[in-house]
Amino acid sequence: MSRAGRTLDARWAALRPHARVLGPDGRRPTVLMFHGCGGLGVHLDHYAAAATAQGVRVLVVDSFAPRGWSDSFAKTLVCTGTIFRGAERAGDVLAAAHGAIAELDADPEGLVLAGWSHGAWSIMDLMTMPLERAGEAGLADPSPGPLEGVKGLFLAYPYGGLTALSRDRDWVRRPRALAVLGEKDRVTHPRDAQRIYDRVAAGGCPLEVWRAPGRHAFDEPATDLSWLRYRPDLLAEAVERFGRFLGEALAA
Repeated sequence: MSRAGRTLDARWAALRPHARVLGPDGRRPTVLMFHGCGGLGVHLDHYAAAATAQGVRVLVVDSFAPRGWSDSFAKTLVCTGTIFRGAERAGDVLAAAHGAIAELDADPEGLVLAGWSHGAWSIMDLMTMPLERAGEAGLADPSPGPLEGVKGLFLAYPYGGLTALSRDRDWVRRPRALAVLGEKDRVTHPRDAQRIYDRVAAGGCPLEVWRAPGRHAFDEPATDLSWLRYRPDLLAEAVERFGRFLGEALAA
């Protein structure tokens, strides 16, 4: 492997066996879903159902299984920012878009990228990258091509701390976006999130922000830590907002 990282094809080849494809066959608009640092959660199934109900294909990308990481390993090292930060995982996002178009018959003009926490952080980091030189997003051959047809971004409570590139870098591409801000978030402080959202909006991105009255990962039933609290009512509202955003972004 090059010191600049794997190629797009190689990264996709590693991800593909562990990715789930849901929804109808044929050339379709496609939403690519990227989980948080705790791994795949059942809450993603609710969002996927909202997409497939609209005739949209869903690609759920697992970033941990291809690397042989358990959820407990990831919670210890990824959630703490020790390894695999957003800028590196951005390569998974780009490779998944590349593979969805090349192999899964995704409509190249109808992509939506959706991320939760670490996944949303990775998507936002990718938006700051020109993708013109080896090594960006941890890839030997990054290319902006797979992102040309991205119509929307769904960003659920992304990490916005010191290592988030969007704090100090403008977005190079600015698709329509729906961003979620947890008003009681103790993982990403609401001030950090708002700082990024203000910068992105000032840069010309059509950005809507939902200030959800919950904590980090409020939509994930498995969360039981003191700084996380599941809110089934907010999960229902988040899924409804996601479905509406998806329809509007793809129609536009």
